[in-house]
Amino acid sequence: MNLEQKIKIIKAHPNLPRHIGIIMDGNGRWAKKRGLPRVAGHNEGVNSVEQIVEICGELGIEYLTIYTFSEENWRRPSWEVASLMQLLVTTINRKIKRLMEQNVKILTIGHLNKLPDYAQNAMKKAMEMTKDNTGLILNVALSYGGRQELVDAFRKLARAVKNEELDVNDINEYDVSQQLFTAGQPDPDLIIRTGGENRISNFLLWQIAYAEIYFTTDFWPEFRKPQFIEAVWDYLHRERRFGMVSEQLKKDMMLQNI
Repeated sequence: MNLEQKIKIIKAHPNLPRHIGIIMDGNGRWAKKRGLPRVAGHNEGVNSVEQIVEICGELGIEYLTIYTFSEENWRRPSWEVASLMQLLVTTINRKIKRLMEQNVKILTIGHLNKLPDYAQNAMKKAMEMTKDNTGLILNVALSYGGRQELVDAFRKLARAVKNEELDVNDINEYDVSQQLFTAGQPDPDLIIRTGGENRISNFLLWQIAYAEIYFTTDFWPEFRKPQFIEAVWDYLHRERRFGMVSEQLKKDMMLQNI
């Protein structure tokens, strides 16, 4: 079966993932393998983002969250951090017209206020320009960490309890979810990690409780449309049981079809 046939089947599939998260790993190793500076890997990785955003729109994926810059990434050499911030701004400025044409809505998750002013301003401008778009919602994770996100959420809930706006015994999973950066969005159905590492790296820790995880040895700069389609194809051939057994799922599906 060729790529276009798979795309046609995926687009018509009733269980198409609504939300996909991607840990974009391997830029530096891709560059090193080719005798290039690390920044070359980051630059090439932008082209992968462009292709994945386009195919998500084509398939009808509703949400895409890309792990762009983590809280831990601040520990990298200052020259690399500066290069990444400049690349972020350059990319947004170059691609915003295309994103508008694709009807993409840009949001950010993480501590945007920690970014340099020029990077903050570029992201805020992009969000303002795309706020009324109704297509793919693109969450750009910047200065983001899953543990930090949970600490922020717990602090908000603690303040609500202290102010007698919430009873501590009434706190439930929904209340926690509403305090997260992704409040109001469905949890990811599929998490993709490139680069050959088999870990989550502090990404959407609460939200991915029942997500399917797809690991690939492809470095991010070489992860393009065909590789993405293979990841979604693999997802569609998995059985998501959510703590139940196969027989229960089959019974539920039969009842839904009655």
